[in-house]
Amino acid sequence: MNKRKEIWIAGFAIFSLFFGAGNLLLPPLLGYNAGENWLLVTIGFMITAVVIPIIGILAHAKLQGTLYDFGKKVSPIFSFIYCVIVYIISIAIPSPRTASATHEIVIYPFFGTSPFITSCVYFSLVLIFVLNRSKIFNLIGKYLTPLIVLILVLVIGIGLFSSNMIMNPSKFTTPIVSGLLEGYQTFDAIGAVVVGGVVIISLQLKGHNSFESKKELIKKSGIIAGVGLFIIYAGLIAVGAFYGSEILVDGTLSNDMQRANLLQGISITTLGNIGNIFLSALIALACFTTAVGIITGTADYFKGLFKNSQKAYIITAIIGCLVGVLVGQMDFHSIIVIALPVLMFIYPITITLILLNVLPEKWASKTVFKAVVLVTFIFSIPDFLGFIIPRENLTGIQNVIPLSEFSLGWVLPVLITFILFNRRAITKR
Repeated sequence: MNKRKEIWIAGFAIFSLFFGAGNLLLPPLLGYNAGENWLLVTIGFMITAVVIPIIGILAHAKLQGTLYDFGKKVSPIFSFIYCVIVYIISIAIPSPRTASATHEIVIYPFFGTSPFITSCVYFSLVLIFVLNRSKIFNLIGKYLTPLIVLILVLVIGIGLFSSNMIMNPSKFTTPIVSGLLEGYQTFDAIGAVVVGGVVIISLQLKGHNSFESKKELIKKSGIIAGVGLFIIYAGLIAVGAFYGSEILVDGTLSNDMQRANLLQGISITTLGNIGNIFLSALIALACFTTAVGIITGTADYFKGLFKNSQKAYIITAIIGCLVGVLVGQMDFHSIIVIALPVLMFIYPITITLILLNVLPEKWASKTVFKAVVLVTFIFSIPDFLGFIIPRENLTGIQNVIPLSEFSLGWVLPVLITFILFNRRAITKR
């Protein structure tokens, strides 16, 4: 295959493996709530939903191993526990969420069937794709992703050019922080460490054994995926903001409207009645490819854990799909609510590991890894507790830790720890 064509197919595949239910439904409502501050919200959103995830892909290009390699400098035990937690979270929240979104937008409005039937059929198809492991990258990158991108470009392009740009007042007091935290909900940073492993193995199955060859291909395709995510996210946020009071869903536009209803309103307003058909196809494709990527990545990991056992791969894939069927019956909003405290716990550690692994060795020794990850864990605990117990109970802690009131209390302590443990390297420079 032509090398340039292969890079584009890989880039499309990575984009599609990232782009799932949350990636599609979160940005329009974020833009709608941001109103006139949509640009500031976009900046924050891009940090956690695009920049960090693509750095994660670049870290995979450097390591060319598995998710285990991201944390092994801290300790083998930590890395193993971290891997297990990430994969459990992946198959328990973002994967089922794709089925929930597909049911709410694509299936129920047309057929009125139960979410159980939708989840069963959905994850049966996911399992078929996952078990055909060697064909996944081409099927997604060559056929499914171009359809997703085409529909998104139509919705965003027509929406931006036909909007009267009537924006609501912003509901956010700190729009950049609000965008940054909403980016957590895309699961893209976690997706990066999971999907990166899928990319590595897919390239090996296609005969790419040279370290440098894979490194170049992953870097270039990762940048293509990143540019695609940036354009689509910015477009969806802008459309959500620019339409403001224009979009009508069932004749009204309430402040507590569901994310799916807003996206449906945008599609109908931009594309007319056919917008529902386009939206249904978009949701189904975007969600499906992400679910395939998550289950495949999880199955790949446990296959390697059990000495390259195909039996372990199949069993893990089946378990992942069964969990998807069970959790996928919940509505999308409920899964979002459950995900918040989980994300506040695992996301800071994931971001820290991604950034440390992409740095040169002299800045990221084993000692630095251990110190920085430990500080990240300790100072992210109040952010995690803030979504479990009443936040007023944490006022004392928030007054002591800078940025804690924004659920970012781990950031400055981590930065200070990194600088202190690298003071010798800094002095030499």
